[in-house]
Amino acid sequence: MENFRVLLVDDNPVNLDVLRVTLKQIADCQVLIANSGQRALELMQRSPPDLVLLDVMMPDMNGFDVCRKIRSTEQLQAIPVIFVTACTEDVSTGFEVGGNDYIGKPINSSEVIARVNHQRERARLHRELEQLNCELEEKVRDRTAALVVSNRQLREEIKERRYMQDRLQYLATHDFVTRLYNRNAFDDRATKAVQAAQLGVEEGCLVQLDLDRFRLINESCGYIAGDELLRQFADMLASVIEPDDFLARLGSDKFALICHDLNHGRRLVKFLQQQVKDFEFSWDDRVFSLDASFALVRINRSIVSFDQLMLMVDEVVYQLKQQKVPFLTYDDITQSNPEGRGKVKWAIRIMDGLKREKFRIFFQKVVPLTAPAGADKGRPLVRIETLVRLWDSQKSRVIFPDEFIPSAERYNLIGEIDRWMVASVLQYFSAHVDLLDAVDKISINLSAVSIRDPQLVNFITKILQETGVPPNKVSFEITETEAIINMGSAKQFIDELHRVGVSFALDDFGSGFCSFNYLRELPFDALKIDGVFIKDIDKNTTHLELVKSIIDVGKQLDKVIVAEFVENQAIAEILISLGVGWGQGYFFHKPAPIEELQQGVALLLASGKR
Repeated sequence: MENFRVLLVDDNPVNLDVLRVTLKQIADCQVLIANSGQRALELMQRSPPDLVLLDVMMPDMNGFDVCRKIRSTEQLQAIPVIFVTACTEDVSTGFEVGGNDYIGKPINSSEVIARVNHQRERARLHRELEQLNCELEEKVRDRTAALVVSNRQLREEIKERRYMQDRLQYLATHDFVTRLYNRNAFDDRATKAVQAAQLGVEEGCLVQLDLDRFRLINESCGYIAGDELLRQFADMLASVIEPDDFLARLGSDKFALICHDLNHGRRLVKFLQQQVKDFEFSWDDRVFSLDASFALVRINRSIVSFDQLMLMVDEVVYQLKQQKVPFLTYDDITQSNPEGRGKVKWAIRIMDGLKREKFRIFFQKVVPLTAPAGADKGRPLVRIETLVRLWDSQKSRVIFPDEFIPSAERYNLIGEIDRWMVASVLQYFSAHVDLLDAVDKISINLSAVSIRDPQLVNFITKILQETGVPPNKVSFEITETEAIINMGSAKQFIDELHRVGVSFALDDFGSGFCSFNYLRELPFDALKIDGVFIKDIDKNTTHLELVKSIIDVGKQLDKVIVAEFVENQAIAEILISLGVGWGQGYFFHKPAPIEELQQGVALLLASGKR
């Protein structure tokens, strides 16, 4: 038998060893190893394998990027890819970039062997199908003259070919554990349901079902038990739905039902709740019961895209967890909390803005209040903070961040906005070298959520290299927030970019309980005093004393101090008397489109003062 060649891609030698030893149990399985995404692509170009087991988290090029490269390369795009990940949130992204399957971490030998054998069987069927196609075409040419005689045999061969095609189609659209439709099939069916509602053909509903105790059973009894539980539960679901209902496993412990009628969907949820209560799973003389939560969204003309539908489902699932109830509908949460519908609409607008380039860069000058040490007295210092805005093309107006950032954070879109902002700002200054020479420091805001992204450092480093913007001209402002939950990873993020030459500022300092803790634990270069204390220090003695304390701490720690919300001459003079280095606010400059920066810098340099 011909060897089945499997390429293992992981930067962790321990994971590679575990997978290599596991695959030795499969007969005629030849294992190839690559310790990076780039190395894997080089090996595949020289000698394409039959299957790739691909780790997600790798330096330089992560698993998703490697998979995109494979799918965009003609000679490699047919190779099946199985992602190996410990994060269930990676599963949907893996399927979106072209993955065929996934293996969870910690690695379970039985699961690895089952999934590899599944792909091997699929490859064998595909080869047989190709061979049958070739043979069939040859026979058609050779037997045209004897068509009547060979007609019966030909029909049998066509039948076999159709069987093989049906089998391949089944494997492509079904989950091999539960034998239900898979995520790819669900995406297609849900899109068609949205289209049907838009055309007024049929309105329906989507029900997402989450098993609440699956992880406990999966981890305490093992993956084999977990798979058997999923099979039994799926069989139960399939036995109670109607023929017109569409049932799919979305991944892990999530299932989805698309029903042709809202009332039918409600009745089905009520019936399934009782079925779940009565359901018992036995394993090794132990009996387990299950709980499940149900999120229902009506599919009607108000839903214009698949993305909108999934955002609405996500909002219902979120509210289920917040309210700790077993069943909610989207209509329920929007009636009791109208803001929920608004958040979903904002999320859709944000996604549309990212796709259609509706975001804009604004800037605000940061003005020196006292002469910095070593400053060139003949050349004014120009520092700016870049600000993100969203353009509303329907109303021809600029939308400020306080309107859309909460929804961006709620639906995990803030990272995409931050990446867009970093890339766009650096690309702008790369294209305007005269401005880059004139500007001393360019500040860019980063969400505390974004700095948890392990790939963000590589992204920023790559953009800096591509644009040629000197890193010492770039400062990232991180807002003081409870979202900085992992001091270790936050410090590592700052340290790695410090080595590149980038500086960091702690924004809105003093607004939270953790201000001084962040300043002690994290190596910030500057602190920006929260404008809530600055804007009335000419009238509010309490705020004035607080600002004095913050300034004293900043000076003791040798930090650059910036005051925000400087709105009048009196506030500016107080800050100068206190020795604050930099000021920012409407008194000096109101935020303006980045395109106006050239004129502003020219005037500033010409005047020699702010």
